[in-house]
Amino acid sequence: METEYEEQAKVFRAFCDEKRLRILELLRGGEKCACVLIEQMDLPQSTLSYHMKLLCESGIVDYRQEGKWTHYRISDTGSAKAIALLHELTSQNENS
Repeated sequence: METEYEEQAKVFRAFCDEKRLRILELLRGGEKCACVLIEQMDLPQSTLSYHMKLLCESGIVDYRQEGKWTHYRISDTGSAKAIALLHELTSQNENS
């Protein structure tokens, strides 16, 4: 069982790589097939899979299978949680 901090770290790990930030930028335009991301990012499939695994584990990206292809999209729920987490961690504690 993961701790709360391990779950939170997954969110920040998703944002701390320039390739993952580029992938998120591409997904802002809507759902994309892995084949499109491979082409647009000029990455081998194995490298894209690694980055997508981290993005999906963070909850920021959702996926669905269609035949042999995987389609990715930004998760509204995951994005909202990431925003709330950043706000929570950077807000002043009034009890301090």
